[in-house]
Amino acid sequence: MGANARGLRIPVELEREIEREGATRGQSWSAAALELLEEAVRMRRAPGIMFGDGSVGRRALVSGTGLDVWEIIATWHAADRDYNQLKLAYPWLSEVQLRAALGYYQLYPREIDVRLEEERSWTPERVRRELPFTTPRRRPS
Repeated sequence: MGANARGLRIPVELEREIEREGATRGQSWSAAALELLEEAVRMRRAPGIMFGDGSVGRRALVSGTGLDVWEIIATWHAADRDYNQLKLAYPWLSEVQLRAALGYYQLYPREIDVRLEEERSWTPERVRRELPFTTPRRRPS
């Protein structure tokens, strides 16, 4: 949190919209306003990025794709950061969409790296241990 308190006059209708958004998400007005403001700044800094809800909370998505930025960056890393290989892996994405993901990663690498590390932690052993219902049962012979 910043040390400087700032006054901000918010139009009544916008204040109501933030209140509705917070109520929908079970957030206080302040938490909802901060989340919306942070996402707006990030979307302005990284055109072509939007935010969506997922099982692990809000996450950065490449607009028009449904793909998380971390997914594209994971592929890029697996391809030794070779842009041509990335294009081959996602032939249906435009240059603008791929560049949006790479640009977002350049601006916010810590966020994406934390998610990549979380994804790497899902080993087959961990999946069997924590999500046993996903492991097929053997049929008796």
